[in-house]
Amino acid sequence: MIHRFLFFLLFVFLPGVLFASSGEGSTGIAFPMPLDAYGDHDLTSLGEILTHRIEVEPLNLWVTVIFVLAITHTFLAGKFQAFAHYLEEKHTEKVAENGVHLKYDGAVVPEVHFGAEFFHFLGEVEVIFGLWTLVLIALLSLDFGYHASVEYLLTVNFTEPMFVVVIMALAATRPILELSKKSLGFLAGLGGSSPAAWWLVILTVAPLLGSFITEPAAMTIGAMLLSRQFYHYKPTKRFAYGTIGLLFVNVSVGGTLTHFAAPPVLMVAGKWNWDMMHMLTYYGWKAVLGILVANLIYYMIFKKDFSLLVSHQPEVIAEDKKRPDWDAREEPVPAWITLVHILFMAWTVMNAHYPPLFIGGFLFSLGFMQATAHHQNRLDLKPALLVGFFLAGLVIHGGLQAWWIAPILSRLSEVPLFIGATVLTAFNDNAAITYLSSLVPDFTDSLKYAVVAGAVTGGGITVIANAPNPAGQSILQHHFENGVSPLYLALAAMIPTLVMSLAFLLL
Repeated sequence: MIHRFLFFLLFVFLPGVLFASSGEGSTGIAFPMPLDAYGDHDLTSLGEILTHRIEVEPLNLWVTVIFVLAITHTFLAGKFQAFAHYLEEKHTEKVAENGVHLKYDGAVVPEVHFGAEFFHFLGEVEVIFGLWTLVLIALLSLDFGYHASVEYLLTVNFTEPMFVVVIMALAATRPILELSKKSLGFLAGLGGSSPAAWWLVILTVAPLLGSFITEPAAMTIGAMLLSRQFYHYKPTKRFAYGTIGLLFVNVSVGGTLTHFAAPPVLMVAGKWNWDMMHMLTYYGWKAVLGILVANLIYYMIFKKDFSLLVSHQPEVIAEDKKRPDWDAREEPVPAWITLVHILFMAWTVMNAHYPPLFIGGFLFSLGFMQATAHHQNRLDLKPALLVGFFLAGLVIHGGLQAWWIAPILSRLSEVPLFIGATVLTAFNDNAAITYLSSLVPDFTDSLKYAVVAGAVTGGGITVIANAPNPAGQSILQHHFENGVSPLYLALAAMIPTLVMSLAFLLL
C-alpha cells in the first residue's frame, strides 16, 4: 500500500520538480499575493473585486478549484469506501472459487486486489486534503517554480496540527481517560449510570472542558467516552448521526468560556483585547444555555431509542466478557501516575503555541508511559497522526483562499456576517474565518461579535469546519458503516446549529 502511495506521489509531484529545476517558469512573483497588493480599493462590487483578482493572478481561481475538489472528495469518501468493500467481496469470492494465493514471507495469504486498496485509500477522509496538496504543490511548481512552492509551505503555520497530534495522544492515555470516566461517571451516577445519563453528561460536560483543556483534548475525551458508553451499545443509524452532530456543534461552542482554548477565539483575542470576562459575558453563558437546550431537544427526539440501548447492554456485555479488552480492564491507575499525566497535559496546554516545548514534553511523556507500561493502554498514534496530516493539508489549502473570503466578510452587516461566517465555516476551518476577519480594518464591536459567534456556531456542520472534528471522526468512524457520511453529519448538526444561532443572535 505504501509503495503505491509513493508511486502516486512521484507521478504527481515529479513533473513540477523537473520543470522547476530547469529554471523555467519561475517568475519570482510571490504567491499568494498580499490582499493590499491588488489595488482594488476603488471597486465596490464584490463581483468586480473577485474578477479583478482573478485577472491579476489567474492562479487564484485554480487553487480554489482544487480546494473545492478536495471538499467534494470528502463528500464522496463514503462512496469510495463502499465501492472498495464491493471489490473486496467480489475478489474474495473469486479467490475462494479459484484458490488464487500468493506467497509472502513464507506465509500463504490471499491475493490483494489493487482496485480495492486504491479506493480504500481514496476513501480515507484524513488523507484527502494531503492528497490534493500534492496536486496543489505541483500546480504552484509549474507556475512559479519548485522553490516558490516550498517558500509558501514555509510560511504556513503548522503549530495547530502538531499540537492536535500531541494533545490527542495525551488525552487518549489510560490515566486521563480513567480520570475522565470517574469524574463524569459520578455525574452519570446521579441518573443511575444509564446510557441516557452517560449520554447527557458526556455531551454537556466534555464540550465545556474545551474552554480549559483545549477543544481537541475535549473532543478526544468526549468521543472516546461516547464510544465506550454509547456507541458500544449499537444505537440506530439515525441516533448515531444525531449524537456525533451534536458532539461536534457542542465542542465548537463549548470552548468560548475562555479566550485561550478555542482556535477561532484565540486568533482574534489578542488583537481585539478580549479576556476571559469578555468571553463569559458575550459568549460563554449563551453557549452553555445553547448546549443544554440542544441536548434536551435531542434527548426528547431520541427518548425511545435509549430503551433499545438498554436492551442491547446484556448482549454487548456478554460479548465483552468472551473477548476481554486490555485497554478496558478495571484495574485502577495509581494516583501519582494520573497526576504526572495531568502535569503533561497542563504543560502542553500552557505551551500550545511553542512546538519545541510541547513536542519536547510529549517525548518525555512517551518515556514515562514506557516506564509505567503496566498501568497504560496500548498507545496508538495512527489516529492522531492522521488527524494532524488532515489539518496540515487543510491549512495549506485554506491559506490560499483569502483572496475571495476576505472581500465577502468585509461587505456584510451584523446578521448577514453571522450567517456568512457560519456558512463559510462549513467549507473552511473556523479559525481561518476569524483570522481573516481580524485583517479587515474598522471592524466594529458588533461585527467582531457576529463573525466569531457565526464561526463557532457553524463549527459542527462538516468535518473540516472545526479543528477538533477530524479527531472525533477518527475515533468514532468505525461505528459507522463506510465511515461518517458528510451529508448525514450536516443534517444531524442542523438542529443544534440552529439552536446556537438563536442563542447568539437573540440573547
